[in-house]
Formats: sequence, structure tokens, C-alpha cells
Amino acid sequence: MAVTASLVKELREKSGAGMMECKKALSETDGNLEEAMEYLRKNGQAKAEKKASRIAAEGLCYVASNGDKEAAVVEVNSETDFVANNETFQTYVQDVADQALASTSTDIDGFMNENWSKDASKTVAEALVDEIAIIGEKLSIRRFKKTAVDNGAVVSYVHGGGRIAVLLACECSNVTEDVKEALKNIAMQIAAMNPKYLCDAEIDQEFIAHETEIIKAQIENDPKEASKPENVKAGMIKGRLNKELKEVCLLDQVYVKAADGKQSVAKYVEEVAKAAGTDLKLTSYTRFETGEGIEKKQEDFAAEVAKQMNA
Repeated sequence: MAVTASLVKELREKSGAGMMECKKALSETDGNLEEAMEYLRKNGQAKAEKKASRIAAEGLCYVASNGDKEAAVVEVNSETDFVANNETFQTYVQDVADQALASTSTDIDGFMNENWSKDASKTVAEALVDEIAIIGEKLSIRRFKKTAVDNGAVVSYVHGGGRIAVLLACECSNVTEDVKEALKNIAMQIAAMNPKYLCDAEIDQEFIAHETEIIKAQIENDPKEASKPENVKAGMIKGRLNKELKEVCLLDQVYVKAADGKQSVAKYVEEVAKAAGTDLKLTSYTRFETGEGIEKKQEDFAAEVAKQMNA
């Protein structure tokens, strides 16, 4: 049976594998789609090893939850955003999030050695190799975080279809719908504003010392500011540092939906608690952004396509 472009397209959409890999699989199986899928799976182990040196900096961050008391967030990386938009990959990432929600592991090594919930005969790591065979790119389960509360709630927010995912936990005696809505609003703020700390009590002295040195250097490198008296410069340093700390602490940030443009997140929380007639305290948050901190490889996409077309 002839391997047509439409067959290659259909297999690529079904498997998420690369164009040339799909073409080869169909050629090897005389155009049989089901056998071609099996071919991709059977050749997965060697391909997974060959792909180990590649950079996987795209992908998705997904969440799974159990009511409003427990939730987990995961980041699973791929090499290209094309794969991140593939339904097969998206389903797999959600399966990984569900696995994390049920997990008792405290680190990624323990998580990877757990039995895979979809097939207990495999570990999570072995199931990942199978997925690499289907997708045709290096994939990596980079990290996960699970959050649970007894008295309160955990809310989640996923931005950009999985580009950013947030978990936010609170202590609260009466979690009303208004409280949940407020928590969702704050989770959206975390996604957008990327605070480094929940409150100023969490700020470590090393961060303060580092930022203070930067501000001092900025002042000394400005001839007009450098000429000011030392007590004036000390006041400038303190003022700029306080301004920066308010920007990196969630509770001190200006609430993005504040009607007056000035209300802090802490004051918004107080307002919501008072209106709901309950106590409300934010206790922790987790923010995952896809590819955060990973050095991305720059590709010449046009050259890559031309190379594949001429293969």
C-alpha cells in the first residue's frame, strides 16, 4: 500500500510522533495505521536513549484535585510546542497529574519508581519511555508538588492552556463560594505577577543583602545620586528596597483588581473574610511555569523542515 501524505498526517495526529518517523513506520508496515502505531511503540526504547541528550524546555503544567482539600501540580516537558498542543501528550500530562495526586512520594526519584496507575506492571519511568516512543520527542517529568489542607481549601489556576499552573492553600473555617472566588482571583495574580514570597517574614537575609548591594551600586554609578550625603543615600536605599520587597511578597503586592489601584492583597483578604464572616489566612502557594530555568536550544525551523522534506 502506498504511503500517502494523508496517511502520514493521520498517523502524526494520532501518535504525536515526528513526520519522518511516521513516514518510516508506515513504510515498514505497508501503510497499516495500527501496525505503524505498534512499530512506533516497539522502537521507543532505543529512541528514548538517543533523545536523552536533547533539551526538553516546552511542555505543559497541569493540575489534578480532590475536591477543595487536596491538589497536585506537575510539569512535563517536551522538545517542541507542537507536541505540547497534541491531544495524546495532553492526556498523558493529565495522567501524570492524577498520579501525583495519589502519590505518597516526596521527591521526583521516588515518584518515577512508583507503579504507573494506568498499568501497574510498569513504573512511572517505564511508562514515560513508552510515551516517548509514541510522541517521538524527548519528554521529561520535571517536577511535581502536592498540597493538602484539613481546615481550609486548596484552589488551582491554569493559565495559557498549561503554560503556568498555580496552587494556593488557605486556612478558613467557612469556605464559601465568595471565598473560593477570592482565592481564584489571588491564584490568577500569582500566575501574572510571579511573587517570590508569600509574606515578608519568609524573605531570607541573603536576598535582602543582595538587593541592597545592587541598589547601592546603582546609586554610586549615578553621578547626581552619588554626590548626595551618606544619610540621604541610606534613606534612598531603604525606600527603594522597601518598594522592591512589596513587589516580591504576595500579601504586600497591590491587588491587580483593586478598585482604587492601591489595595494590597493582604487588605483584600481581610475584606473578603469580613464579608464572609469567617477567618481567612493564606498559608502557601506553588507556581510552575513551563520551561522555567531551562536553557532553550535555538532551532532554525525552516532549515529543519527543508531537511526533513529532502530526506
